[in-house]
Amino acid sequence: MGAHGKPSGSLNSLLVKVYRLIDEGKWDDQGTGHVRIDYPEGSEDLSLIVEEEENENLIVHRISASEIYRRQEDTIISWRDSKLATDLALSFQEATGCSFIWDQISEVQRNLHFIGLEIGSRPALGALEASTIMPLNDDSFHTVNSELRDLPSVELSSLPFILKIVVESGITDQLRIAELILQDVISLQTFVLTSML
Repeated sequence: MGAHGKPSGSLNSLLVKVYRLIDEGKWDDQGTGHVRIDYPEGSEDLSLIVEEEENENLIVHRISASEIYRRQEDTIISWRDSKLATDLALSFQEATGCSFIWDQISEVQRNLHFIGLEIGSRPALGALEASTIMPLNDDSFHTVNSELRDLPSVELSSLPFILKIVVESGITDQLRIAELILQDVISLQTFVLTSML
């Protein structure tokens, strides 16, 4: 998965400096490495991994649905790591690399939220597949499986069925479902407005 969907350009776009907030309120440089979203060896949890040139990990941070990540300017992603009880930041050499990793973190969190709706308190990350991590502008977004073509209109009674389809779908189909629901809602609003005139 590490190479899947990488932004075009050099590896420098995924080159980052790692910073840790120290007691005096200053950011301490922890080193430089290449960042990726992947499954660490022996883990079913998608994680943000920063690896030095010598293949030593600077960071292995499990992405969770509840973690709050912040994007600052065009080249910085920061968060409070609850496991380490400290603030961490990645400073990217290029904005395209920052955007790429930011989009992947966002996708993982969206998937975790969807899976959490159905699974509840069970661990959800094992159900994710690396293939669901892809850029949102992927051409496959416009393909729709047969179940989605028969999506019922948005009504209170059809919401459980729609939720079931959303939870069982990959990110591409989830985005397509959102598009179909939005079209349905816009059609309904148009109907209501024209009938009022």
